[in-house]
Amino acid sequence: MDGEGGGGLKPMDSEQLREYGHQMVDFIADYYKNIENYPVLSQVEPGYLRRLLPDAAPNQPESLQNVLDDVQSKILPGVTHWQSPNFYAYYPSNSSVAGFLGEMLSAAINMVGFSWITSPAATELEMIVLDWLGKLLKLPQEFLSPGHGGGVIQGTASEAVLVVLLAARDKTLRRVGKSALGKLVVYGSDQTHSALQKACQIGGVHPENCRLLKTDSSTNYALPPEIVSEAISHDISIGLIPFFLCGTVGTTSSATVDPLYSLGKIAKSNDMWFHVDAAYAGSACICPEYRKYLDGVEEADSFNMNAHKWFLTNFDCSTLWVKDRNALIQSLSTNPEFLKNKASQANLVVDYKDWQIPLGRRFRSLKLWMVLRLYGVENLQHYLRNHIELAKYFEECVGQDSRFEALSGMYTLRFAVGAPLTERRHIAAAWKVLQDEASTLLGTPLQDNGNPS
Repeated sequence: MDGEGGGGLKPMDSEQLREYGHQMVDFIADYYKNIENYPVLSQVEPGYLRRLLPDAAPNQPESLQNVLDDVQSKILPGVTHWQSPNFYAYYPSNSSVAGFLGEMLSAAINMVGFSWITSPAATELEMIVLDWLGKLLKLPQEFLSPGHGGGVIQGTASEAVLVVLLAARDKTLRRVGKSALGKLVVYGSDQTHSALQKACQIGGVHPENCRLLKTDSSTNYALPPEIVSEAISHDISIGLIPFFLCGTVGTTSSATVDPLYSLGKIAKSNDMWFHVDAAYAGSACICPEYRKYLDGVEEADSFNMNAHKWFLTNFDCSTLWVKDRNALIQSLSTNPEFLKNKASQANLVVDYKDWQIPLGRRFRSLKLWMVLRLYGVENLQHYLRNHIELAKYFEECVGQDSRFEALSGMYTLRFAVGAPLTERRHIAAAWKVLQDEASTLLGTPLQDNGNPS
């Protein structure tokens, strides 16, 4: 292990890190250079890898080159290439040079920043960077750290909605009594991400008390306020306690935006917590012309956006803001003897361990800080606008082929543009694939190329 005699890899050695690090960066750079040549979806069968790798770890060290050869020949064939310019599934999961460099630095420092004292810079940089991003989104002052609220980086939007649901649950139970847990009711739409249902399961909300209200094409699948009001009134009349409402900016199926202002007013009038999930579409709202989709966020108690989706920040980096950080702390704080320190005991600092489920946390703010500094706001806005233009181009392609239409209530093909390397030519190629498949299925040849110039 110490490398004596055999010249093997030491646990940590700066010169070996330099040598192997260069080799790894070259491998990664070549991967990105050639990523367009890989099939986007892995073509392997379940269990393929067990047949290719030994059934036990090696007793003696192997060379990095041998490992990289195995990555190339055995691992990459089993990878679905999320960073491919031809990836249009789910939502994008952006990586970038800046995000990658931030990840490298975070891995190098490798601190476990559960409290301020464990690495003051980690806590303070996170507070500052979340304030920066909050200001770019023009979030209300109550969401920023100088007040009673503030921002925190969670792993995913699922973690974000869970921690605020727990905070809302406990805040309500302190008011109505712990025995009322079975009466608590949560509201969202049938378009709300399934993370809300999982949060209810973990938080002890009875499954029958998770109301996913039906939407339709008359509102473009947005959640109608009057439907919410009716459901809340009915539940109150039968002795239940509404406590949590989730609105969405950019639903999974169709990027619909719920009417935040109206929903927020309903929540406030019923003493409910209002959470806004803008995990995907929130990124676009740093562009002034798209900020209107966050109108009404001033009524929210919490707001979430995934920087790792469409904001060039490598996974994981889910940004969450709350107006009342004490609500989170009261639900999630623990203070065992081994974690006590003068700064925390004197309430002089933020300890992010009390804003999240796990104790340990990585130095994730570094990569977001690097993305904001190395690209700058103007370039980030241009990046987002370019993807929106590419999506409009795809819509034009669909509009020029009578065999396809953008409609609801029927079988749909969902096409999400947002990979960092995607260009107009990739959109055109994807559209050509869809047209060719349609011709095969329908037996109707394409009359023209169907592609706008």
